[in-house]
Amino acid sequence: MEPFPDQFMEFHPIHGTNVRLDHSGTQATRVESFANGVCFSKRPLKPGEIFLIEIEDKELGWCGHLRVGLTAKDPRSLEVVPEYSIPDLTDSGDSWIFAITRNHNKIIEDSGAGGQEAGDGGLAGGRRLGRGEVEDGAVGEGDRGGGGGNNNNNNKPKTFFTDSHLHIENIRIPRDKLVGRSRPGRYSHILDDLYKTNCLPPTARRSRIGVLYVPKGQDLADMHMVINGEDMGASAKGIPSTQPLHAVVDVFAATKCVRIVQVEYGFSSLQTLCRKAIQKHIVHRMAIDWLELPEALKHYCKYE
Repeated sequence: MEPFPDQFMEFHPIHGTNVRLDHSGTQATRVESFANGVCFSKRPLKPGEIFLIEIEDKELGWCGHLRVGLTAKDPRSLEVVPEYSIPDLTDSGDSWIFAITRNHNKIIEDSGAGGQEAGDGGLAGGRRLGRGEVEDGAVGEGDRGGGGGNNNNNNKPKTFFTDSHLHIENIRIPRDKLVGRSRPGRYSHILDDLYKTNCLPPTARRSRIGVLYVPKGQDLADMHMVINGEDMGASAKGIPSTQPLHAVVDVFAATKCVRIVQVEYGFSSLQTLCRKAIQKHIVHRMAIDWLELPEALKHYCKYE
């Protein structure tokens, strides 16, 4: 697909009652409880455009994690923002939400599920494609913070990323921002290399999760989740793409705070070029503090 002009991503000013946005509109924090954390993208996504977030903070004591997906509902048309994305938003129709779990996010297609489309009732209301797994510690789809077990079987491939772009059919997404970076420290350069092998749990701090839709013809599309640089497959198929699709981010339960990561599809910005030039000539990120640079630029170089 042809690259589209970069546009600044923000959260929609309409959101759950427990959410607070920062002044830039790019960071969402749930300030109390474990629910009422539903957020939307400020504008609809374009085909192949990823809405990418990073988990900034966690809150112990809750069962369940971040939920991400798409909705054809205009946030401005909602009388009230649903308390939960699953099942409240999905049950109202035209919404496809994926519950992020610690271990099981890769889509495994069943032989009978591949041909189903939203119009056939196979995936309407946000249900997953294929077998899927129950959210870690959740009793069922309607679980609202209850307890449960945990599955430690991790089947994620441990491969180094050698391509500069992630390819999802005919979509190309720069990998530069798809994988997070560790907090600056003595061993941050070692941790950063580990992050690139996708060893970071999807629900951990610094994990980066994105959602996009891929056109499939006949005014339909597939929703894909990207976690730490790896495509998880089509989590929903046959989504009607004729109406605008907003990204949905539910800052739920153990996930406390997320921020949007801006993805550059075309030429790198001057800010990015400066960051890469600085990082190329230092031993590790802690050395940035010794440079005579504006604090805002130091912060950007350390964390991006």
